[in-house]
Amino acid sequence: MRIATITNWAYSATVCLTIASGVVMLMASGADNTERQAVEQRYIFDQLTEEVEIDAWSLSDLARLYVTTKDPASLDTYRQKETSLINVEHRLTKLKDAGATGEELALLHEGLQIIDALQNEQETAISRVARGEASQAIALLYGKPYEQQLERAQAQIDHFRQMLDTRVRHAIKEATQASRTLRTLSEVMVGLTALLFLFVLGFILKRRVLRPVVRLSDVVHRLASQDYAVETPNFSQIDEIGDMAQAIRIFRENGLARQRLEKERDADWAIRELLARMTQRLQGCENFADVVNVVERFAPNIAPGVAGQLYILDREPWQMRCVAKWLSPQTEAETFHPDECWAVRRGQSHPPVNGEPDITCYHLPASCQDHSLCVPLIAQGEAIGLLSLQNLSDETTPSRAYLELMAEALGLALANQRLRDALLEKALYDPLTGLRNRHHLEDTLRSQMSHAIRHKEAVSCLMIDIDHFKNINDRFGHEAGDGVIKSVAAVIQRVVHDSGMAFRYGGEEFLVLLPDMNEEAANRLATDIYNGVHELALRFGVSDIGPIDVSIGVASYPLHAQSDNLLRAADVALYRAKALGRSRIVSFSMLEAS
Repeated sequence: MRIATITNWAYSATVCLTIASGVVMLMASGADNTERQAVEQRYIFDQLTEEVEIDAWSLSDLARLYVTTKDPASLDTYRQKETSLINVEHRLTKLKDAGATGEELALLHEGLQIIDALQNEQETAISRVARGEASQAIALLYGKPYEQQLERAQAQIDHFRQMLDTRVRHAIKEATQASRTLRTLSEVMVGLTALLFLFVLGFILKRRVLRPVVRLSDVVHRLASQDYAVETPNFSQIDEIGDMAQAIRIFRENGLARQRLEKERDADWAIRELLARMTQRLQGCENFADVVNVVERFAPNIAPGVAGQLYILDREPWQMRCVAKWLSPQTEAETFHPDECWAVRRGQSHPPVNGEPDITCYHLPASCQDHSLCVPLIAQGEAIGLLSLQNLSDETTPSRAYLELMAEALGLALANQRLRDALLEKALYDPLTGLRNRHHLEDTLRSQMSHAIRHKEAVSCLMIDIDHFKNINDRFGHEAGDGVIKSVAAVIQRVVHDSGMAFRYGGEEFLVLLPDMNEEAANRLATDIYNGVHELALRFGVSDIGPIDVSIGVASYPLHAQSDNLLRAADVALYRAKALGRSRIVSFSMLEAS
């Protein structure tokens, strides 16, 4: 038999039994009406007193909020709520018509008088705030007398409700007693109806409730194990099952949101750790090449998917020069003028807000201007470089603060390298001539001699001295002497070029190391230096300094000296050149022949 047939037979029998029980129920309707009227009276009284209670407390809270914050919106809300309370009080005056007793009305009237007194105190506090007496207003509304009045009003309303409950319970009891006998008979009829109804309901529960509950139970167990990938069933019926399905759906969405937040938090910590590690590596960099290696290694991991370039500011010429790039950024100029970047102009990240209309940097390609960011590298208030980033997106790009922290660490590292190079240059190079100084000579000579010994190569040394330099200082002054030294140093540097290394050895003495060069080649180079200096035409002011000559001593390893006395041999040859009358080249081999 089909379920529909069973259901139809069951409903037919149910209708017959329902008609029979209905006749009996009509006989008990009088008592039911009495009970219902009592309940309706109680509902009306409860509703009105509850509105008075809620509005009274709301007015108190709004008044307190206004005197503490002075927010005009709070005052407007207060006025609206005050009007609502007046309307409710007006309705309470008609409770007598709704069946309220005189004693109940007197008790409620006393409570309303207390609430009116509280309103007067609230108006007084609001007026004091308007006069600038906020502290007094706060003391009034937060004082103990005010709290006691609130409690009295609450007590009066609660007492009214108790009296009302007592009267209503008594009325209900009488009505119930009257209808109980008649209901007993109707209940028998209803019981038979219920049996048939439960039979039909069993089929409905199995198909409408049990199956959905089983599906929801499986989903709940998977969600309990944090398997938020499970799909929740979509029950569209408007009942408890539908509410459960909606609640489970919301729970799943909240779980997915929590998982997303946890991933973002973990990614945030990972970026912080990478920034800390990058900063530590930058602190250990010895030169610009180390800085470039660090940024090319860490930048793609700190900002995955964000292509970028690192520029440093050159003084001569005045330009931004690209020294590093990662993740194949779209083509930018390798060099550009600093004024073409608004971040360098402003000394701040540009654009300040991504996606907002703003002027774009001129050095960027047109295709990436809408999703790029330029962060200047600042040190001691001056821009020393630029971090140019492309392919920025809300989904993959870390917080701008992290990108600016990365730029700050790079700026500090570049500034430290510049300072380090400047100090190294002052320590190893002569400031007047730009040649290496004597401190640099010791390490260089040691490394060159070690290399020559390992590879069995020659090393030559030239000792050069400016002839009669003291006379130049005495005749024209030390400024002219410095000019002569600079000119001679320029000739030596030009002739030596990549063949060796030139040093300023003393006041007017120079030294040249020539790796992998024998005595013959060293003599040719010494001759070029000698002729280059002799051809100088120097003037100081309007005076002609006259011809400048040098004396040069030449020595070679291993022909003339061992590794530890090559400089001594060249110095002996120079001393011999001076003894022979200066302005000449003397090789150490000439001393051995004589």
